[in-house]
Amino acid sequence: MAEEKDWTLPPNLQPRPEEVGYDLDAALSAVVGLRAEVPEDAFTAGILGTERAGNGVVIREDGLVLTIGYLVTEAETIWLSTAKGTVVAGHPLAYDQATGFGIVQALGRLGLPALKRGSAAECRRGDAVVVAGFGGRRRSLKARVIAKREFAGYWEYVLDEALFTAPAHPNWGGAAVMDAQGRLLGIGSLLVQEKIEDKEVQGNMAVPIDLLEPILGDMLRLGRANRPARPWLGLYTTEFNTRLVVAGLAKGGPADRAKVEVGDMVLAVAGQPVAGLADFYRKAWAQGAAGVEVPLTLMRGGERMDAAVRSIDRNDFLKKPKLH
Repeated sequence: MAEEKDWTLPPNLQPRPEEVGYDLDAALSAVVGLRAEVPEDAFTAGILGTERAGNGVVIREDGLVLTIGYLVTEAETIWLSTAKGTVVAGHPLAYDQATGFGIVQALGRLGLPALKRGSAAECRRGDAVVVAGFGGRRRSLKARVIAKREFAGYWEYVLDEALFTAPAHPNWGGAAVMDAQGRLLGIGSLLVQEKIEDKEVQGNMAVPIDLLEPILGDMLRLGRANRPARPWLGLYTTEFNTRLVVAGLAKGGPADRAKVEVGDMVLAVAGQPVAGLADFYRKAWAQGAAGVEVPLTLMRGGERMDAAVRSIDRNDFLKKPKLH
């Protein structure tokens, strides 16, 4: 994608004030630009890079910003930019592994309105939405909800019901998905391929805003949701036809230490066969909190084998934010 200063969406794809029933420009002004710098020795540096850029959404007028967590994980420095040209430092307050939400506190005055929160549970397939990126109308997109369904990611991540929109926004990370009243429905997370009427359509997956309310207070107070940490295996697993295959390992992670190998097929957890990625993770998480031993049945070179993986809390692998 072009540098932030160079790109704009085609005018016919941009939302127009007369097409919505709210103050479009005011709502779009709540979306800020976000840049993060991460140390080279951070665990996520090799996967996500040391310089990350995307969007954030002001959800409280004191400068509390909601974004997608991978932008700010292990960040040492964060800068927030407004449409008026104001640039202030930000502090990463919290990252919730289960939902994927990240929260940043602006350390200077943004002077922006907070975007009201709606409910993704109330929207339906076909509903019109605006996917808003930092930069106002020219970097915001008219879109529609194309699906609401389960999503499983290879990094040990599952959403019971994610929000899918199309067409795809080119700067989706941390973008705001807004409903017909200008309320926040979700936070942009991924670029995806969806099938609609036997046609492949490129779109975005967003984390539903409904998942924030139950954990927001804990995240602000504790830096994370107040729930037992899920057992993390350090496995990057993919679905290949009807099989689950280990595509990668976190170096020094639990599965790596248990001698799991790339190319192994995952057949069962604690003797229970797994049917798909989400089922695999749920069965692993059902063994207990982080630290529990997760028994895996694998297939390697045509032979079945067992591996006892002593899980950990994924956050133990990550650098913690420092307030300068």
